[in-house]
Formats: sequence, C-alpha cells, structure tokens
Amino acid sequence: MMDSHDRSDSADESRGSRPGAVTPPALVHRLPAPRIARTVLGTALLGCALLSTTSILTAGVSPAAEATGLVLLPALLALQLLHCAAGGNRASLRRNCLTLALQALLTYLPFLIFQALWETMAGCLAASLLLLLPRRAAWPLYATVGLSVLVPALLQGRPLLQSVHLTLTTLLTGLVLYGLTRLTRLITHLHTTRGELARQAVTGERLRFARDLHDLLGFSLSAITLKSELVHQLIPTQPTRAMKEMDDILAIAGQSLTDVRKAASGYRTLSLRQEIRTAQSMLHAAGIQVHTEFELGALPPLIDTALATTLREAVTNLLRHSKATHCRIKAAQHDGVIRLSVENDGVDPAYHNPAPDSGNGLGNLRTRMTAIGGRLESDLGKDGTFRLIAEAPARKPPETSPETRDILFPPNGSAA
Repeated sequence: MMDSHDRSDSADESRGSRPGAVTPPALVHRLPAPRIARTVLGTALLGCALLSTTSILTAGVSPAAEATGLVLLPALLALQLLHCAAGGNRASLRRNCLTLALQALLTYLPFLIFQALWETMAGCLAASLLLLLPRRAAWPLYATVGLSVLVPALLQGRPLLQSVHLTLTTLLTGLVLYGLTRLTRLITHLHTTRGELARQAVTGERLRFARDLHDLLGFSLSAITLKSELVHQLIPTQPTRAMKEMDDILAIAGQSLTDVRKAASGYRTLSLRQEIRTAQSMLHAAGIQVHTEFELGALPPLIDTALATTLREAVTNLLRHSKATHCRIKAAQHDGVIRLSVENDGVDPAYHNPAPDSGNGLGNLRTRMTAIGGRLESDLGKDGTFRLIAEAPARKPPETSPETRDILFPPNGSAA
C-alpha cells in the first residue's frame, strides 16, 4: 500500500488524463463491496470522533475549553470526510494544501488546551497528509506529525514510554485511516472498471456481429441479385439453364440463412477453397472471365476463415463497383505464408458510393488480417486494374488472444 501512494488508484492520475474521467457512477455506490468499505471507513472515523469527545470531557478543563473542543471537533471531522471522499485525491494541489493547512491549524491549536489528549485528531491529520500530498512530501510530514505529539506529552510530565505510546497511537491512527480510505477507493474503482469492461465486451460483440452480417449478406445478396437478373434473361430462351441458375439461387439463400444463424450464435467458419469455387460460379454467371490458381495445404480455421472472408469481400466489391471483364484469383502457400491475390480490370477510379454505411468492407478485412498477424494491401493501376493482396501465416500463432477470437472465431454461445 505504501509503494502505491503515487495516487495510481485512478486512471486520470496514472495516465495524466482529465480529472473525473473515472468518477464512479451512482450505481457502483449501491453495490455491496463498496458500500461495506465505506461503512467500515465511516465507523473508523466515528470511533475517532468518540475517542476525541471522551478526551475532551475527561481532560479536566474549564467548561469554555470543553465547548471550544466540541465546536472544533465537527469542523475537523468534516475536513477529514472531505479528504477521504472518493474524489478527494483528484482535487487540485492548491486546494488540497489549503484544506490541509486549515486542518493542521484546527488540530494544533487545541493542543494548547488538551495537550497530548488530542492525539487522535493528530492521527487524522497524518492520514490526510498521506492521502492528498505527493509521496515524497507526505511520508516525512506524516512522521513529523507523529513526533509532534511527543513534545506536549513530555511537557505535560508524562513518562517517556507513555509519550512514545501516544506517538505510536497517532501514527497508527493515521495509517489505519489512510489504508481504509485507499481500500475504499480501490474497491470502488475496481467495480467501476469491471462495469466498463462489461460494456466494452458488449460493444465488441456488436461490432463482431456487424462485421459478420456485412461479410455474409453483402456477398450473398449480391450473388442472388446477379443470378436473378441472369435467370430473368434466360427464361425466354434457355429455360433449362434458367432452372439450374434458380437452383444455385436457392442454395445460396439457404447457405446465407445458415451462416446468419451461425453468426448470431457466435460461431462461423469459412473455407477458402469453397469460396474460390463459389466465386468462379458467380463471376461466370456475370459474364466475367475467371482464372484461378491455388496450391493450399491444410489451413487452421482462423486463417481459413479470414482469407475466405477476404475473397468474399473482394468478389462482392468487384460485382458491385466495377465493370470488370477479367478476374484472376491466386492462392499459394510458400515459406510459411499464405498469399491470396485478386486482380480485376474495369474499375472506375472516379467511383464513389454515397451511401452513409458504405466503405466498411476493406476496413473490416484489415482488422481481421491484423488480428491473425497478417496484412492486407490494395492498389489501383493506371490502366484501371485493381489488385487486392492478403497475406497470413500458414500456422496459427502460438498464443491466440481473446481479442483475436472475438474478431474472427468467437466461442459458441456468445449472444449477439
């Protein structure tokens, strides 16, 4: 606890961010653990108040002196509560110094009347110094407050051992209040952070589901639209082929429904080989000449899914945003790296999709490829040739982070 006194119990102090960035919401204060911590701290402060009250009433001083002590005591406790509050350590250093100076004044003036019997309030001052000042200044001043109790005790004629006992009691009181306050703040901050992590997990799951729907439905709906237009043209002249294309449409629609259900349940894998064959069928139906080359071994599910998704998005963009007549798809594995490239002609350099939700495809793909330790590049040649290149390691990384699995391969049952 002593080593952590550089006020690292709040994110704005450890990172230098804006004050109040991690102020606990009202809900956190109603949780059992923070409530119990605050109750223990409040009980300790109440105990200090009762001890001081007893010392005032048994000091054998005049009624006016007793009244003075009883009036100063609530003011000191109010200052102590201010210093122990959840946001007390986020106040400016200037304000802290002013309130500490006021507390020191109200603490030491009664020593002229009550002498060593006022040591409990000196312990509260020692705790405030530890809570509000930088470590290099706080601990020397803490020790000074403890030793300051020794002087009036000796002047009062108390034995040395009893005077040392009062000094140690003061130091212990300050340390206990400091520890309880720090513990209360840490518990509150812990519960606040846990709630923030839960909100981040929900946000991450929403992003994962949005990426999956974009990749799945964008590809499938483009394929269904394309093949439906082809069927419309074939029905009058080639009904047999039109029926075959209708079978493909039904198969794509059924697969889309299955994929969406898997995405909603949090588990979905794709095969790069299967996507290459599907891409061939779609591009042929669109009247685009396709040349494919692939030399692939067994791929880990994470890598296979990421590359298959990349190919899906590339083909979807080709059909929606270009007037290509030729397409070349290559997938090869060399020296532990899988390289997928998709080239096509007919890209319009001036094309821009005005839809507000467009333009997320390549960004999603880069996120997926980066998550598995790969990379994604795209470039547009002067002749209108567009090239998309994705590279990924042939083997699954030794340690797959939870973030990677959330992006690419979420566990079963993680509800969207």
